[in-house]
Amino acid sequence: MYYKRIIVKLGTNLITSGTDSLDIDTMADLVNQIASLRKKKTEFILVSSGAITAGRQKLSMGRERRDIPFRQVLAAVGQNHMMHTYETLFAEHGITIAQTLLTKTDLSDRQGYLNARNTLMALIDLGVLPIVNENDVVAIDEIATQKFGDNDNLSAMVANLVDADLLLLLSDVAGLYTADPAVDPNAELIGEVKAITPEIEKMAGKARNRRATGGMGTKIEAAKKATSCGASVIIAYGHEPDVLERAISGKKIGTLFHSTSSKMESRKRWLLSGLSLKGGVTIDNGAVVALTQQSKSLLAAGVVEVSGKFKRGDIVNILNANGTRVACGISNYSAQDIAKIKGQNSEAITDILGYKYGSEVVHRNNLAVI
Repeated sequence: MYYKRIIVKLGTNLITSGTDSLDIDTMADLVNQIASLRKKKTEFILVSSGAITAGRQKLSMGRERRDIPFRQVLAAVGQNHMMHTYETLFAEHGITIAQTLLTKTDLSDRQGYLNARNTLMALIDLGVLPIVNENDVVAIDEIATQKFGDNDNLSAMVANLVDADLLLLLSDVAGLYTADPAVDPNAELIGEVKAITPEIEKMAGKARNRRATGGMGTKIEAAKKATSCGASVIIAYGHEPDVLERAISGKKIGTLFHSTSSKMESRKRWLLSGLSLKGGVTIDNGAVVALTQQSKSLLAAGVVEVSGKFKRGDIVNILNANGTRVACGISNYSAQDIAKIKGQNSEAITDILGYKYGSEVVHRNNLAVI
């Protein structure tokens, strides 16, 4: 097994080595590993914690103030400091990075979900390395309650967003143990989990370090989300030598959680479920062949008719001339817009609408063929 598209989540305790400042040596080592693996055509998205700690370091502030507005200030300052550090380290390898700040609202909203997915996929195609983080400046839930914004769960959502093969959660713990190894000398590392049962969930303890927002509990939650969407998950100790190469190449390290469904099955089930179905488009025979036999996107030129009232980001049925469903997908345009551009070449979209969300009515990455 060799995973191609990887989400790597770096915990605060890892990139600070348990201190109140960024550990440049640790960050540089992980960056070097990523740079080396990218030469083998492995795709990466990085989800990095540590912005608030980096803000305290930059402002030389202690831990006396813990109110939410002040922590948002620290996040704003620290995010810049952290990204500058990553930019400097990756630049040594000729790698361009892109900061991507997300909130729960971004991924819950249909247009936000589509925009985030399209942007991340485009960055990957261009060879740019996205670095994702919760937008702490506006996401109060993350700082106040830690229910959504812990980056473990955010990384799982990103894994689903981009159809990742592997979610690698790196922290200061070696994986899931039968008990808390800090208090139980008989605790044993669990090397493999085929299904996350209630018993597995009970083994997860709370975070032991005050700098981190997530503990083993959030990692199990993240693993449960990611594996159900077709990704494998590994929880491992980030300071292990060559941890990325060992994890990605399938060598035994940390705790491996097996995916419980294929990526295609998971995404296809979601698209074909009809739960968010808002309308449909009828396409010509040429477009049917392009979608079903050539794995291409649906272009406006192939659309013959539009039905229903739907918005950009809604899921739509795609029908052949006989009214039979051949696919469904996430529309880049509203029903009103498609009615205006149907049958037209992609180059004419801007002239007709006055704007353009892309050449595709439904991109192949957002499409499920029956």
